[in-house]
Amino acid sequence: MTTLYGETHRAIQDRHESRRLADLLEAAIVRPALNDDDVEFLATRDFFFLATVDPGGRPTVSYKGGAPGFVRVLDMSTLLFPLYDGNGMFLSAGNIDATAQIGLLFIDFETPHRLRLQGEARLVEDGLAEFPGAALLVRATLSHVFVNCGRYIHPHVRTARARHVPDAAGHQPVPAWKRIDIVQDSLPPRDQSPSREAGAITIDEYEAMRKRGEV
Repeated sequence: MTTLYGETHRAIQDRHESRRLADLLEAAIVRPALNDDDVEFLATRDFFFLATVDPGGRPTVSYKGGAPGFVRVLDMSTLLFPLYDGNGMFLSAGNIDATAQIGLLFIDFETPHRLRLQGEARLVEDGLAEFPGAALLVRATLSHVFVNCGRYIHPHVRTARARHVPDAAGHQPVPAWKRIDIVQDSLPPRDQSPSREAGAITIDEYEAMRKRGEV
């Protein structure tokens, strides 16, 4: 009995004569919990990709970045990670609150190496003080953990960490898009004063900054 494949997966596997291989891989690499190597790997990660699903079944994928180790392993089947200040849409958070279904993809582009996690999640606020700069926390309970072959990962060399990652006190620079003049009146009250103090810019100025890699 498989917990990973459904009828559509089986139909495609059979068309490509890969059912036996798929079964072998599920038995060999898919686990319900992390192992020591996974924990060590996650402790070094400063970004991942988060997939969520809305009530209508529409998926969205979001990049999440932070300082190394910002995804915490509470136990071998439970993770806790922050959702930092974003654009106010709260797509990932809203989807988690609605359906709980998540997928996480951790990639080391330098090795390369990748780890895939699937499970269910819920939003929590207890412990926010331990994650300076976080708006919400996500507690994830894992159901499937597996390592994927890295042969199609294009190797990249790290040059720097994003300057907008909150520091130990939760401080971060005002993002340039919040300084755009037509955005000012729509910002949450907490953002209006810092954005105005940083100086308003036009959409054209923002686009020029973006093209220069300054945002």
